[in-house]
Amino acid sequence: MEVTSNMTNTSYDASSIKVLEGLEAVRKRPGMYIGDTAQRGFHHLVYEIVDNSVDEHLAGFCKHIYVTIHPDDSITVEDDGRGIPVSAHQKGKSALEVVMTVLHAGGKFDGSTYKVSGGLHGVGASVVNALSSKCFVEVKRDGKVWKIGFEKGATVLEMQEVGKTDKTGTKTTFKPDRTIFSDETLTYNFDILANRLRETAFLNAGLYFSLNDERTGKKQEFQYAKGIIEFVEYINASKKAVNQEVIYFKGEKDNVEMEVALQWNETYSESIYSYCNNINTVEGGTHLIGLKAALTRTINNYASSKNLLKNLDTSLEGEDIREGLVGVVSVKVREPQFEGQTKTKLGNNEVKGYVEQLVNDKLMDWLDRNPGAAKTVVNKCIDAARARVAARKAKDLARRKTALDGGSLPGKMADCQERDPALCELYLVEGDSAGGSAKQGRDRRTQAVLPLKGKILNVEKARFDKMLSNEEIKMMISAIGVSVGPESSNIEKLRYHKIVIMTDADVDGSHIRTLLLTFFYRQMPQVLEKGYIYIAQPPLYKVKKGQKESYIKDEKALMNYFLTENFASLKFKEKSLKEDQTKDFILKIEKFERMLKNASQKVESNVLLWVLRSGIDLKAIIKTEADLQAKFKTIAEDLKKRTSEGITDVKFKTEKNEASNTYDVIFEIIRFGEKVEFKITSEFAESTQYEDLKKEFELLNATISLPINVEFEGDLKIFNTYGEFFRQFMEVSKKGLYIQRYKGLGEMNPEQLWETTLNPKNRILLQVSITDAMSADETFSILMGEQVEPRRKFIEDNALLAKELDV
Repeated sequence: MEVTSNMTNTSYDASSIKVLEGLEAVRKRPGMYIGDTAQRGFHHLVYEIVDNSVDEHLAGFCKHIYVTIHPDDSITVEDDGRGIPVSAHQKGKSALEVVMTVLHAGGKFDGSTYKVSGGLHGVGASVVNALSSKCFVEVKRDGKVWKIGFEKGATVLEMQEVGKTDKTGTKTTFKPDRTIFSDETLTYNFDILANRLRETAFLNAGLYFSLNDERTGKKQEFQYAKGIIEFVEYINASKKAVNQEVIYFKGEKDNVEMEVALQWNETYSESIYSYCNNINTVEGGTHLIGLKAALTRTINNYASSKNLLKNLDTSLEGEDIREGLVGVVSVKVREPQFEGQTKTKLGNNEVKGYVEQLVNDKLMDWLDRNPGAAKTVVNKCIDAARARVAARKAKDLARRKTALDGGSLPGKMADCQERDPALCELYLVEGDSAGGSAKQGRDRRTQAVLPLKGKILNVEKARFDKMLSNEEIKMMISAIGVSVGPESSNIEKLRYHKIVIMTDADVDGSHIRTLLLTFFYRQMPQVLEKGYIYIAQPPLYKVKKGQKESYIKDEKALMNYFLTENFASLKFKEKSLKEDQTKDFILKIEKFERMLKNASQKVESNVLLWVLRSGIDLKAIIKTEADLQAKFKTIAEDLKKRTSEGITDVKFKTEKNEASNTYDVIFEIIRFGEKVEFKITSEFAESTQYEDLKKEFELLNATISLPINVEFEGDLKIFNTYGEFFRQFMEVSKKGLYIQRYKGLGEMNPEQLWETTLNPKNRILLQVSITDAMSADETFSILMGEQVEPRRKFIEDNALLAKELDV
């Protein structure tokens, strides 16, 4: 029900009360049900349907779940569970239609159909249906296949039998409604979905997941026989473990099933993940409280009984024991009490005692049975306690020094006049030079500036006391006003609700930005989680034409500038194109040239262009040596004629590839006296990289085929490749322009810095958010941690995805 007011009529009577029927309330207020209509809510639709399939697994019926992303960003989720019931329901509809169209309708209320489930309110499937432009459900049950269809929550295809089967299960296909999710840039992110499915597979030992992306051909499968043991091993993969074997135990009491897995590593950050009925309780709850309490008590009792604390002047605190700990606690509760529909915190009081008792008994038993590993773990806790004491002394010393100095803010900092944190912004600026310009150019009422000299300490590798001794970090802590540590709770003392990282657009700037994000993620997680951290996007270019100056964000924006502000006059002889068609054609060429450059790391670009222009089926031709010899003899002869390009000799041969039963083509080209060798293999011919390149070429060829005959500002010119034409277009478009590329913020004067990066009307700020804590933890550990091998593998796997490198 919604209460509305009429601004033109001050009367408030019965006619002012509006009742929203059926799923209308969901479409009117989608954020109440899925969080928001941005990326989080967009992906949440998938989670709701997947969670229903997982509940079937928890009931003992589902073993396989298949998720498919279709090219139009529709989603299919299929399982082999029992299938949603299709028999008639008391409301006069089939049970299937009721589940899909009525809020608070489901099989999880009676306590017998599902012993344990994540879906409690019966709104998941119906909400997804309400927020989808189209939704179809197929049910395999009782030897038959049933199908029903909906549009925006309304039934458009009555349930009907469409086939026979000996299988069971439910298949749901839906496409999010773009009138609800209006951001055109929203698209399903493979990695976000993969992380969620991987996490769910860890929590449900033996359950199989398949994620298939038809847009790219990418596919991943997840299935873990050892469940959360492998979860902890996965999180610790980029870290050096203290106890080599994961500590694992499970138990059950009063129908509450509990699983706990623990492993310490040599880092200084704790990573404990808590779940109830497969739901990630990101705010913790009673199960997490019970685990932490038991850890503190049990480790202290064991250490005291073995006389391991004799040289320590204090007892071990919880933060000492959890330093470097990776843990997972998962409970299954029949009647869980969550805080709201978002289910981020568990409230069942009895669960605290159950988990605490389980961990007390089982962990003490493990410590007694593994004295060597137990001593290593306790020694790490003792080292953490000593560091904590040292850090406290360093913090007290810093406070006394600040008090003697007569002020609480760093000397280099220029604060703002406003005192309302919601209106205040703090710019963390790389270098004193840029910091000086920012101080002069800022709005003094609301914008504070703190210049940072050099690179701050990498807190991923440093203990707490060493971190507090770093001058730049001490300045930031003092300026921001929030205490540090994974459990810092005085977020209400935050002095700025926008903390903006402003660094140069080069390698050093990127490194400093990463170090700052590592600091916030590890030491001020609440500031990051609440969305108070931003990254400034200073422009890369300044373009001057006559007396007019324009600031350009990046290469893409620069291209758009050329196409709108300085568009060269073109007239194609083959086909007449309108101006907007010509611009689209040029943008496609730019994309094609970028893809060609990437592919040329494997196969020389001229050879690739010849293959594309010839229209041959590369996958087919590599199966026959005679065809290969004939086709590639032509290109070899053609390349030899290109003496103007420095080519003096071209040789090629074919070689049988026994593994694929195809033939490889091996080229040797002498260009400017240097030998270039490369190989065309079946792997390349069948790769998505080559397929995508071929599709882009076909799109260009369908618009204007090679060679291009074009009248360029009155002169008729012929171009043999799209690249030649593109380069000529760019050259003509740049005439009369002065283009400056900024590499450092210090190159801008205060007025320029204000106009481009500080002025709220013009600036571009990227808000930093954490969509997946586990994935973020893994990435920070890989990139900033001690272990070299995981970082090397990450670089090798992602090298070709890097863009705009400053080398």
